Amino acid sequence: MSIGVWGYLGEYEQERDDLLDAVDTVFRSGQLVLGASVEGFEAEFAGYHNVDACVSVDNGTNAIVLALRALGIEAGDEVITVSNTAAPTVIAIDAVGARPVFVDVDPDTYLMDVDQVEAAITPRSRAILPVHLYGQSVRMEPLLAIARRHDLAVLEDCAQAHGARHHGRIVGSFGDAAAFSFYPTKVLGAYGDGGAVLTGSRSTAARLRRLRYYGMEDRYYVVQTPGHNCRLDAVQAEILRRKLIRLDSYIKRRREIADRYREGLAGTGLVLPAVADGNEHVYYLYVVRHPDRERIMASASAAGIHLNVSYRWPVHTMSGFAHLEYGPGSLPVTERLADEIFSLPMYPSLTEIAQERVIDALVRAL
Repeated sequence: MSIGVWGYLGEYEQERDDLLDAVDTVFRSGQLVLGASVEGFEAEFAGYHNVDACVSVDNGTNAIVLALRALGIEAGDEVITVSNTAAPTVIAIDAVGARPVFVDVDPDTYLMDVDQVEAAITPRSRAILPVHLYGQSVRMEPLLAIARRHDLAVLEDCAQAHGARHHGRIVGSFGDAAAFSFYPTKVLGAYGDGGAVLTGSRSTAARLRRLRYYGMEDRYYVVQTPGHNCRLDAVQAEILRRKLIRLDSYIKRRREIADRYREGLAGTGLVLPAVADGNEHVYYLYVVRHPDRERIMASASAAGIHLNVSYRWPVHTMSGFAHLEYGPGSLPVTERLADEIFSLPMYPSLTEIAQERVIDALVRAL
């Protein structure tokens, strides 16, 4: 039997009764759009992060788009971020008409190199968008200090780091706003798509609620700025409420899997994940490095082990972003990582027997 880099069927069998009850709860509620399930999830997700407000939306990309708009980012503004990320981070910046400005990443953690941020600031800079990649936090204290000195907004991309902490503080509670994705693969994943924005600002939350609902406050009356139709589906909201209760147990299980990888792959020549000082990693992905990646992945595939590369093409190298004029060599660490990184199977229902097969296949390949 083959082993995928991600799977949900084992989790579904364990949680099936609760998940089907969630669907039945919404169908019997009499309200299929917004309603009690959405309001309940928003309150509970905000409470989990000790943040004043959560505004749920239909996916993680629109969470970033609406958050940028709510923070006042407009066409011609610049947003500082990284190229070592999923393309939707940058697509969202482009969607509001702003220009992404890239800084390179730390060679050990693969996260934004905060020491490069200040040099990237120009008179058109309006925001910094740190990506808490693979399950751990960017160094937020110095980043926030830079933002304060230059009067820049900070929007955290938390799509891959639900529940991660930095010096004891949970990600999503640092910036002016924080965007989350609930795509099924995420640490807190829906059974479909979904997203949310956290903020401590009442005015930002109010703008977000208008923007996700056409720009309306009262029904059919657009206030100030036209918005979008970006509401979280009520069924997904109710499922996320049930799963939020189990989020800490999902994280505990991911850390156990990471510990077994660390032990089983020690001494193989793979560069294993480094955890930055003060970080509590949640291992959305277990990303390793090796210069002979393609041979290793092919060997594992022949043994029925499917690995993945996140991400094979840095955003600045994609033809769709050629207009940004970042040539080869402009982000050397990011580009080198793209040639060497790959992800191992990582999900809570991954069994110890399956994980041993993964480890054995990699040991043989190396």
